Amino acid sequence: MPIDPVLRTILERMAALEQARPSEMTPEEVRVTYMAMAGMGAVPPNPPEVQDRTIPGPAGEIPVRVYRPVGAATSVGAETLPVVLFVHGGGWVIGSVDTHDALCQQLAAQVPAMVVSVDYRLAPEHPFPTGLEDSLAATAWVSEHAADLGADATRLAVAGDSAGGNMSAVICRRARDAGGPPIVFQLLIYPPTDLTNSYPSHKQNGQGYLLTSEMIDWFTGHYLGDGDCRNPDVSPLYAQNLSGLPPALVITAEYDPLRDEGEAYAERLRDAGVDVRLVRYDGMVHGFLQMNGVVLGAATAIADAAGALREALGPAKV
Repeated sequence: MPIDPVLRTILERMAALEQARPSEMTPEEVRVTYMAMAGMGAVPPNPPEVQDRTIPGPAGEIPVRVYRPVGAATSVGAETLPVVLFVHGGGWVIGSVDTHDALCQQLAAQVPAMVVSVDYRLAPEHPFPTGLEDSLAATAWVSEHAADLGADATRLAVAGDSAGGNMSAVICRRARDAGGPPIVFQLLIYPPTDLTNSYPSHKQNGQGYLLTSEMIDWFTGHYLGDGDCRNPDVSPLYAQNLSGLPPALVITAEYDPLRDEGEAYAERLRDAGVDVRLVRYDGMVHGFLQMNGVVLGAATAIADAAGALREALGPAKV
């Protein structure tokens, strides 16, 4: 179907600005530009309580942001919530808990669940596998300390968009191989799963739809350098065995260069016996869930994601 008219207007205005290409900008400059997208995200009418804190990581403290739905008891043990470990997108180079704050607020309020968003270290200052190691450590910490947060470790989901969806998929496979932590659901939002960029959607949607082929190369170069793009910890689609992984919802966008590889990963999960639901949002582009304040399809997708999490995790237990 045609691209969403609101998205088309946004893309036309961005093109008219004649901004510098990513290859001509530093990572810090692109991070500032990306932060502007946060203004297109709408928080829920009943925003959750928010706490910034740090947790132990492989090389020091990892900042996290914890979201507790309004109405959940604040005393530990009075009410136990399901918990979602959220890994933000941004090509492993940009993004933060701030750029994805509205999305995490929506998930916390709509599921409802406690959401822990991880501010993992970014490339190129910290290339692969640093961000993944931070996210793995955060997942293990949330599982081990869920009760201290007032959450239920037996109802832990992992979620992420774009690069965060990539790492969420890897987290689930690594947790399976290590015998824990137990993860009951994975929410993968337009995840890159094959960094060879060989699927047709890269050519079909590589220009003019927000995420471009040049940007993908820029992100991958900073994150992976000369590393092996077929490493399953980089490209989950190359993992030999995907059986025994948690049930999944995989979200893709019609005009996203990553569309086909996300859908191929969903098919690989299904072929391996994993309970997976794949939803392609027609007329949408990569990153659209962060635009829920202006794009109707984004609000629909967030509600769908929250519903899938709610069904998998169950309600709070008093």
